[in-house]
Amino acid sequence: MRAPLPSFGLTLSDLISLKARGTVRSEKDINCIFLFLVGGPSQIDTWDLKPDAPAEIRGPYKPIPTNVSGIRISELFPRMAKQADKYALVRSFHHQINAHPLAHHVVLTGRPFSPGISHPNMGCAAQSLIGSRSDLPSHIMLPVALRSRMGQSAGFLGKTNDPFLIDSDPSTPDFRVRDLVPPEYISATRVQRADNFRKPVDSSFQRFEQGNPDTKLMSSSFSQAYRIVSSSEAREAFDIHQEPEKLRDRYGRNRFGQSCLLARRLVERSVRFVTINMFDDFGGASTWDIHGSSPFSPISALDSLGPMFDNGFTSLIEDLSNRGLLDQTLVVAMGEFGRTPKINPAGGRDHWPFCATILFAGGGVVGGQVVESSDQTAAEPRDRPVGPQEVLATIYQALGINLHTELLGPQNRPVPIVDIGVEPISELFGG
Repeated sequence: MRAPLPSFGLTLSDLISLKARGTVRSEKDINCIFLFLVGGPSQIDTWDLKPDAPAEIRGPYKPIPTNVSGIRISELFPRMAKQADKYALVRSFHHQINAHPLAHHVVLTGRPFSPGISHPNMGCAAQSLIGSRSDLPSHIMLPVALRSRMGQSAGFLGKTNDPFLIDSDPSTPDFRVRDLVPPEYISATRVQRADNFRKPVDSSFQRFEQGNPDTKLMSSSFSQAYRIVSSSEAREAFDIHQEPEKLRDRYGRNRFGQSCLLARRLVERSVRFVTINMFDDFGGASTWDIHGSSPFSPISALDSLGPMFDNGFTSLIEDLSNRGLLDQTLVVAMGEFGRTPKINPAGGRDHWPFCATILFAGGGVVGGQVVESSDQTAAEPRDRPVGPQEVLATIYQALGINLHTELLGPQNRPVPIVDIGVEPISELFGG
């Protein structure tokens, strides 16, 4: 029988115990950067073009060759075309949910939304299992949370495992993480003195909290917050202004590009999981939600979105590779669904959960390959469909988490991280 796991933060002894039980494999030391392309990119205009399809399907963008023979992607991504040997394309992502918020939930948690249970975001689940390697939180969310809030929290795992949200734009000149900056009138000496005062109180308080889980949660949350605020390592990790100006330009001087750069700084300093929400919503601005009519984006919005993603993603892959971090950092880029193969009367594309493309790089992924394919119009997977749980299983396994692990859910009932029988996309790793 698979043993459920506690939902509070891990101590060193907890982690040793989990490794002994096979929940976490000690030989794995992989990080994950998850790029959530909010709005749902059009597979047929980006990474799965169909140039021989009728005009109302193939759209305005042309395919270009990459540095891998036989792989072509959109002209929107000239830098990606030169780095195709470093990433893999899965062109058969598929589910049945056609609404943004509900699709956010199933992609980020692996579970359909249910009012009776709040499932954890994959990064939060990973954080609860693999713990932290430094003063920095294990799971950090950049730059803001989704307005829908779907799939953004630790759910039934509790507040202790919620992501650390910076809620700030790293592309602004005065960027700083508010929660890492104590008020100016509180000196470092006073902060340390307060911590010294707290320690003897803690020893007595621990006896009380043993019988009071809510109090234990409050204490754990305070300890984590204090550790982050008082850590010079944490403040230094978020100081993006230390990066060379030319490198910042290469990533793109926009919220997404600078979030990618910040993610590299974070995994470089032992953060295990970074989520980047490319946008906080899907309408009202230039996003991947290209319905064609106001308040949504026209298909021509891809003229700016393409280069934005191209610069951020490619610079991240290049930077990780140049620093020797790509092999130990899994990078995943995907939206909540794809877009309709046929262009609509407004000149855009509508929601289409039946087929989309996912990018995988690093963390042991064999680059320069297309895993699974779509049909002639990118409407359905030609080969086996890849669902949200298979994506999560792939990420969990890369992180060294046993797929038979169960989390402690509501009423102390065990909840499997993925359903029994769900397998990772083994072809990505040469399997």
